[in-house]
Amino acid sequence: MTADIVISPETPLQDDVRAMVAELNAHMIPLTPREFQFQLTVEQMAEPSVTCLVARDASGAPLGMASLKDHGGGLGEVKRMFTKPAARGRRVGAALLARVEEFARRRGVGRLVLETGEAPGFEPAWRVYERGGFSTCGAVLDYPDSGWSRFYEKMLA
Repeated sequence: MTADIVISPETPLQDDVRAMVAELNAHMIPLTPREFQFQLTVEQMAEPSVTCLVARDASGAPLGMASLKDHGGGLGEVKRMFTKPAARGRRVGAALLARVEEFARRRGVGRLVLETGEAPGFEPAWRVYERGGFSTCGAVLDYPDSGWSRFYEKMLA
């Protein structure tokens, strides 16, 4: 993580996080049929089983976000990963993914999974996950194996 980026758990129930969620949705919604979209709402991101991490620059401006949903039994899920377009290329996504992993390990998560889109436009996300040590896998949790989703997993030591 670069020294000018701070990543901390925060409530998603604040205006700048809500704005990032809206920006993420605006990007993703046109890429995949609605019935194959599985986003958490901001309110769901505030539930006790979810940790919302926000990346900010030295001035406090948001750069990105990611969430860890704890499913229990050693299983965690990466949700709502997003880097603002102006911050891309600064490894914000990689830093967020590393922090999610750190929080997962602290909670005793042995396996991290995620679902992302399979359509064109999701390639940057695939690169972040693959560079972060995630491998593609079959459908996870209760997601349908529709051809519209790509699934990843990472076993944590």
